[in-house]
Amino acid sequence: MKIFLLVIAVLIGLLQYRLWYGNGGIKEIKAYQQELVELNKQVIEKKERNDALYAEVEDLRKGKEAIEERARYELGMMKEGETFFQVLE
Repeated sequence: MKIFLLVIAVLIGLLQYRLWYGNGGIKEIKAYQQELVELNKQVIEKKERNDALYAEVEDLRKGKEAIEERARYELGMMKEGETFFQVLE
């Protein structure tokens, strides 16, 4: 009877070890869950960036106002008849 209990105790110990520290154990699952949370944050950030870029592309395709705005601020262009004033502070 004592040998049977000893064998059962050893088996329970081995199973507990595999549960906590073995391949696919609780420790590994928690690490994967943390990695999944971080990856989901990155996906959300990239999706927001892509949505903003898509909106900008659509705006450039549809109207001249966005193109004109970019030409003015990024390239320093002006329309004919306009006067450029630079204010120094």
